Amino acid sequence: ALSSYERSLEIQKIALPPNHPNLAYPYNGIGMVYDSMGEYSKALSSYERSLEIRKIALPPNHPDLATSYNNIGNVYNHMGEYSKALSSYERSLEIRKIALPPNHPDLAASYNNIGSVYGNMGEYSKALSSYERSLEIRKIALPPNHPDLAASYLNISLVYSNTGQYSKALSSHERSLEIRKIALPP
Repeated sequence: ALSSYERSLEIQKIALPPNHPNLAYPYNGIGMVYDSMGEYSKALSSYERSLEIRKIALPPNHPDLATSYNNIGNVYNHMGEYSKALSSYERSLEIRKIALPPNHPDLAASYNNIGSVYGNMGEYSKALSSYERSLEIRKIALPPNHPDLAASYLNISLVYSNTGQYSKALSSHERSLEIRKIALPP
């Protein structure tokens, strides 16, 4: 995949002006591959280049900017740099609130990612609040047995478990399992 994105980038660099918005896509793809490989500094560099292009080429609240900030937040979260991850995720959420309908699944993803960072930081009440907001949106935006709903219930159960609220944790975990049994192959 990496070589395909790199080849695409080479071709587009020849064919397009230096800050054409289409150049952001191969940089983003390269970043995704490096992130999945655990090569976080390379991922960050690619995602930041994608963001630079998008800042120049797109309106300030374009959803693609939110995607770039979200991806940068993912890398920082994987690196354990939680304050930087939180800042990136919050910027992504700000843009998505302006650019997208109020119950768009990408808003739910933003709240989920913010909850993840708060959970990693041990700030469980903030994590729970973010996860619950994500779940509220997903209940409206997605079919009732969508795997993302199961993920939301699982995340909420982990917060309850980490705070010693085991009956609530069990209830949320069971709901997650019910959805997974329906939504996912055996």
